[in-house]
Amino acid sequence: MSEKRVLVVDDEIHIVHVVAIKLRNNGYDVITANNGAEAFELACREDPDIIVTDFQMPVMTGLELARKLRETEATRDIPVILLTARSFAISQEQQDELQISECISKPFSPKELLGSIEDILYQKELVADN
Repeated sequence: MSEKRVLVVDDEIHIVHVVAIKLRNNGYDVITANNGAEAFELACREDPDIIVTDFQMPVMTGLELARKLRETEATRDIPVILLTARSFAISQEQQDELQISECISKPFSPKELLGSIEDILYQKELVADN
């Protein structure tokens, strides 16, 4: 099995750095972007297995990114994990509508995020195999 590719999107460079190190140390190929517009271009070009995105970013928010991914044939089925500051709660309706796999509140533990990524990719493989 080839290594899984994760697109990490956040305008806070230290968060991207910490998450990228944790994922690379666990065998993931990591690509990064610092806003939603850049992330959308990368998602179309690089075909990541999963996307971890911040909610609040300049240019295009994580929610706008998720909506654009769902509207685009090539990126429609990529799982998305949304990182949110506690004050930016997203409704269950929005989460369902945009097929957001999980919302994780900041501050978060990179270990917890890694576990979520592994669970979501495992579930995706189970569905693909059936």
